[in-house]
Amino acid sequence: MNPLVSKVHGKEERWSDEYAALRQLCLASGLNEELKWGQACYDLNGGNIVLIHGFKDYCALLFMKGALLKDPEGILVQQTKNVQAARQIRFTSLLEINKHKAAVKAYIKEAIALEKSGAKVQMKSVAQFDVPKEFQERLDDDPQLAEAFHALTPGRQKAYVLHFGGAKLSATRAARVAKHAPRILQGLGLDD
Repeated sequence: MNPLVSKVHGKEERWSDEYAALRQLCLASGLNEELKWGQACYDLNGGNIVLIHGFKDYCALLFMKGALLKDPEGILVQQTKNVQAARQIRFTSLLEINKHKAAVKAYIKEAIALEKSGAKVQMKSVAQFDVPKEFQERLDDDPQLAEAFHALTPGRQKAYVLHFGGAKLSATRAARVAKHAPRILQGLGLDD
């Protein structure tokens, strides 16, 4: 048991019993326990397999390559349409965890086997995401911005496209583009 994980879990009020049960299942699998992104993360030789995290309405096991898992129980959830690899099993109670204990063990075992096999999730390229109209028009009108955007790493490009496209209103999308255009011109990503 990693003492950093114990410290973080010790501060948890809403999901403390659920975290303890999920942690026990993950540790029983023989995976290494680390604290990553402020969450209990279980890895195999540095390859992240699964992490425990909590939200307002549920806690979850997040399988890093969950899209490759078979999911015979039909319990894996894709958080949003833009999440490509990870999948969650969500829980709202300790009773629910105990009910699915055998399935959780099987999913962890399969995730470990996938990691050992070297399997990779086929990720969509930036070009496969829809570029919001407001951003595409700006790129078409400003060759310097287009050049700077295409010089960014694929991850930075994707972050901008998803951020711009995440707004429901055209005016908000245009405002986001205007706000971040100087950062793109400086070669910076959304979170740099």
